[in-house]
Amino acid sequence: MEKSENLTILAVETSCDDTAVSIIKASGESKPRFSVLANIVSSQIEVHKKWGGVYPTLAKREHQKNLVPVLEAALGKAGTLEMTKSEFLISKQTQNPKFKALKKILKREEDLYEKMADFLGKYQKPEIDLIAVTSGPGLEPCLWVGINFAKALSYFWEIPIITVNHIKAHIFVNDLEKPLSPESFPAVCLIVSGGHTMLFLMQDFGKYKILGETRDDAAGECFDKVAKILGLGYPGGPVIAAEAAKTLGGRTSQQLPRPMINSRDYDFSFSGLKTAVLYNFQKQTPEKRTGKKYIQEICRETQQAIIDVLVKKTLKAAKDYKAKTIILGGGVAANEELRKQFKSQIRNSKIMVDFSVPPKNLCTDNAVMTAIAGYFRYRNGKREKWQDIEANANLRLE
Repeated sequence: MEKSENLTILAVETSCDDTAVSIIKASGESKPRFSVLANIVSSQIEVHKKWGGVYPTLAKREHQKNLVPVLEAALGKAGTLEMTKSEFLISKQTQNPKFKALKKILKREEDLYEKMADFLGKYQKPEIDLIAVTSGPGLEPCLWVGINFAKALSYFWEIPIITVNHIKAHIFVNDLEKPLSPESFPAVCLIVSGGHTMLFLMQDFGKYKILGETRDDAAGECFDKVAKILGLGYPGGPVIAAEAAKTLGGRTSQQLPRPMINSRDYDFSFSGLKTAVLYNFQKQTPEKRTGKKYIQEICRETQQAIIDVLVKKTLKAAKDYKAKTIILGGGVAANEELRKQFKSQIRNSKIMVDFSVPPKNLCTDNAVMTAIAGYFRYRNGKREKWQDIEANANLRLE
């Protein structure tokens, strides 16, 4: 095993409906630098679009189908994919003990086992020092597929494995372009996605305090439900943002509530906003509710209501806790208007705080963030055995 300041990490992410594998190189322990050698994501949007949301059983099936091709593509892009000798491939067919053990690890994923057995018999062990895998939070059936896949690779290739908290990974992906340092803390972190809306304080590396969470719908979930009401399809965030951008000068005659914007805590609630859109929609005549102007304006107001709540609560937390940094993460952080208004509000406020948000392509689920978070866990002394790793759909911040 190489020293922790120079690691090549393979990461697997299957917490929801994206099948992702990445390979990164980490170098420099005191001030680590990360190079992305491969970042492959297989999206399931088309599979779930007709349902207006993610169905876990369908997502699990797609992960089983996609993991080996995605792994092969990532290793190929990273230049670490080499054919094995033909006699090793034959050994699989003659009941090599390693393949028997592999079958036990993947006993719940028989189709995945067949694909993995063919892959592992065909290719040599790559030059990988560490395997990182998301263990939660997320959809449990999906998490288990990725975990069993990573465990099988760890066993077969005899490579150490580390688990990663999905929430932390959304924060640590910022290190790719804007590394965290002791001077960054305390930091107020906002995770906002289809499954999570959470505000927490990061006091130092590994020291977290949850400040507030959504009491019902997450912000991304609200976007999805509003898009479904308006007949705009799935996922809702991008299509609502696109329609909102068409409003003339950003003006709108529609008015929607800002749930809990003035509450004294840091919790969120977006279920009421979705309901308000539904009632507003039902009040319109059939001609108006399908008109371009109405759709654009209600999308603009929905987006602005969500942004107003997220920005105000986050800035309040930053002021109250004397934060030096505000860090964003999660799929909704890719929203251009949210990013722009955060920067503007921070600039116009009296709070002296740095602002960090990942590149848009790394806001949505990906395995680069899993690899970076895995690096920090491993560097800080965490060690795990593949036999002991399990999924935890409700995994909390430590």
